Amino acid sequence: MYLATTGRPDAPPRPAGAGRRVPGTVVALGAVSLVTDVSSEMVTAVLPLYLVLGLGLSPLQFGFLDGLFNGATALVRLLGGRLADRGGGRHRTVAGAGYLLSALSRLGLLLAGGAAGGIAAALAADRLGKGVRTAPRDAMITLSAPPEALGRAFGVHRAMDTTGALLGPLVAFAVLWATADAYDAVFVVSFATGLLGVLVLVLFVPSGAAPRGSVRAAAPRPAGASVRAAAPRPARPEHRALRDPVFRRVTVAAALLGAATIGDSFLYLLLQRGLDLSPVLFPLLPLGAAACYLLLAVPAGRIADRTGRRTPFLLGHGALLAAYLTLLAPLGPLTAVLVLVLLGVFYAATDGVLMALAGPVLPAGGRAGGLAVLQTGQALARLVGAAGFGVAWTWWGPRPALLTAALALAAALAAAWRILPGRNDT
Repeated sequence: MYLATTGRPDAPPRPAGAGRRVPGTVVALGAVSLVTDVSSEMVTAVLPLYLVLGLGLSPLQFGFLDGLFNGATALVRLLGGRLADRGGGRHRTVAGAGYLLSALSRLGLLLAGGAAGGIAAALAADRLGKGVRTAPRDAMITLSAPPEALGRAFGVHRAMDTTGALLGPLVAFAVLWATADAYDAVFVVSFATGLLGVLVLVLFVPSGAAPRGSVRAAAPRPAGASVRAAAPRPARPEHRALRDPVFRRVTVAAALLGAATIGDSFLYLLLQRGLDLSPVLFPLLPLGAAACYLLLAVPAGRIADRTGRRTPFLLGHGALLAAYLTLLAPLGPLTAVLVLVLLGVFYAATDGVLMALAGPVLPAGGRAGGLAVLQTGQALARLVGAAGFGVAWTWWGPRPALLTAALALAAALAAAWRILPGRNDT
């Protein structure tokens, strides 16, 4: 059983000096994410431009595809979580399979040419790989760091991850500039970089689900107990997780807020249209948000550890709401920068903080499966949000659709403020 001292997901910090060192497993996983994100963001940076302007997809079609693939990712996360929890020590193996599948998907993009079916299959493989690896990776982080320092641990990981997201568009821009807009070259470089990420995982991330010094290892085994009795396999961890009232409240709040999130690609397309930005410069738009995320991920994690994780999570969504409202104003260079900064604040205050909020509630033996439930609910909600915004844009135009999204997010924030557990909730 997981240590009772973890108790509340929003618990105050332990005595000063505890858990200040970031475990080596977290740093190694951050390195894997850094390299992998260079690979994935190279493709992500050019994808909206390629599909909407290159292949001529409408906003409705793009929103449907984006939401569909995110939904597929969400459903596979449940499978990845269950496989990682079974037998113990499978977290790295399952995560590695996901990283490898995403790397191989770049070859699919290369071989597809301009065929929509081939591109869809390759994108589905990439999202499936991401879905398989996410829950086991985050579970390894929660099992490697003490509960009172989870915000900082996730902040360090997300900062390294975002460094890759920052470098990816730059590499894509350099490749397109050097090859006269040859998308095939972007896919080749992305594939090679993805394989490097898999190699880093194999060489530097420990194979056990809970490395030495993790919080799970601190639970003593009763004298005379067998190995089977000490580490029973959880029965359907996704159901057990949802029985916990605190975890259920976190999941419901995350899903409500996710349904009011329209997706980064739409924000970048709105900026590109509002600024009449050259297609060559489009891949550089994510850099502003990534740079802000990189700078704020670790401080946001530390603040969440000290003050409680509920408030930063809600304030992060408040920053996203401010980004929507800013896009409704006349766009210029300064307002565009503000939108990107607010988007970076949103991710810094919510991404890792949500995992740190929910992780301590779950038992160690069902950690990956429980986090997969949370991530699946959030991703499926974002599927609804992306598809709904695409429909609204097609029927009403971008401005009314964005106003509707802002109102929906404001309502979701009010509901989440009431639902999310606070420090006095057990």
